[in-house]
Amino acid sequence: MALNNRQIRYLRGLTHKLNPIVMVGDKGLSENIFNEIETALDHHELIKVRIRTDRENRREWMAQIAEKSKAEQVHSIGQVVCFYRRNPKKPVIELPA
Repeated sequence: MALNNRQIRYLRGLTHKLNPIVMVGDKGLSENIFNEIETALDHHELIKVRIRTDRENRREWMAQIAEKSKAEQVHSIGQVVCFYRRNPKKPVIELPA
């Protein structure tokens, strides 16, 4: 599901009060990390992930997370990136049209 600009702005506003739920360190993206991201997205829909690595690896890992979890990247600032994926069974966040 592609988000329009209005929806992205709305989600960015919601991310300000969130704390990072998943932290990715030097060991990189493992199956456990992907499982945690999947669980967090299913439960919260909108999550923050802290990725502690250099800039080039961070970009790669952000793309891998978005692709594998089928989530939309809302925005990223430094080492923190926010992802959104709507829960089809129990939606938590109501997006503007």
